[in-house]
Amino acid sequence: MLLSRFPKRCFCSSTVFSNPRPWLFVGLGNPGDKFAGTRYNVGFEWIGAFAKSQGISMDSVHCKAIFGKCLSHIISMYIHALLYVYNFISLCVYFYNETGFRMFPSGFVNVVPVFLAKPQTYMNLSGESCGPLAAYYKLPLNRVLVFHDDMDLPCGFFVFTLREIMEVTMGVGRPPGQMDPKAFLLQKFNARARERIDAALQEGVDALKQVLSKGLTETARGNQLIK
Repeated sequence: MLLSRFPKRCFCSSTVFSNPRPWLFVGLGNPGDKFAGTRYNVGFEWIGAFAKSQGISMDSVHCKAIFGKCLSHIISMYIHALLYVYNFISLCVYFYNETGFRMFPSGFVNVVPVFLAKPQTYMNLSGESCGPLAAYYKLPLNRVLVFHDDMDLPCGFFVFTLREIMEVTMGVGRPPGQMDPKAFLLQKFNARARERIDAALQEGVDALKQVLSKGLTETARGNQLIK
């Protein structure tokens, strides 16, 4: 499996603070304009849709990935109640101690820090980006969620897979007839499939918000889950 190529030594086995703990959301795809809008790049689109919904700018590069950049108005939008002050200060101390503020989270959703990444290494080498990102922030495997396409699922249908590498896969359908699967993945969606994917991406954004507010296990129970 593609994600088995992620080097385990790049991931940290434990995290250093308990609540709230950061998440790393990684969308897989291929870089370059010629791959934009193809079935192969639905992972990129998922991260892009989530970033847009939260006002997070994806305009920096870190560990071979397009990386979200935290905007000051995002912090002020969510850090608005005295109940959150202690958690926010704790987060600041954590990121100062661990990284010297070399990179702050892409944003905060309900005061949960989130890192967003689109590896630019091409799909089969995504571990060269995802592993170092997780290691840099000392995130365990259970705080990394990877998004990519799946030809074994109907178009616009997504499932959570909770294994060693936690994934959310979006169905893009099967190639017609004897069409080469690789050529199928590198094609753009037709109008009908595009409509299904756009609707599914919005549902997927809502699912990610639930992950951050309710946790992964509870969110997965409310969606399709594969263990």
